[in-house]
Amino acid sequence: MATLTDFEHLLPTLSRGEKAQILKWVVQDLGDDFPGIDSRPDVCGGEPCVVRTRIPVWLLEQARRLGTSEQQLLEAYPSLRAEDLVNAWAYVRSHPTEIAEQIVGNESA
Repeated sequence: MATLTDFEHLLPTLSRGEKAQILKWVVQDLGDDFPGIDSRPDVCGGEPCVVRTRIPVWLLEQARRLGTSEQQLLEAYPSLRAEDLVNAWAYVRSHPTEIAEQIVGNESA
């Protein structure tokens, strides 16, 4: 089986069309997964979080709703990157009801 490093070396040799086909396959394989967002029962009670950080998506969305800027979030959470926020906002757009329920549930906790 090829490793990720093997794939990394092969990628520059592929045409744009071949790369697009691979991307299509990866997106289909991921289904409803979101890059950079992970949900595991042993991390934050299974709530979707930014990978590497344990920062729940609902927390970032609640801060945004309360007027916190992206720059303020990046300053408040040094492990957070701008691309993490992009991934979190995409997740929120695709799961608005889930995130809203998590915000309400955590406000009352």
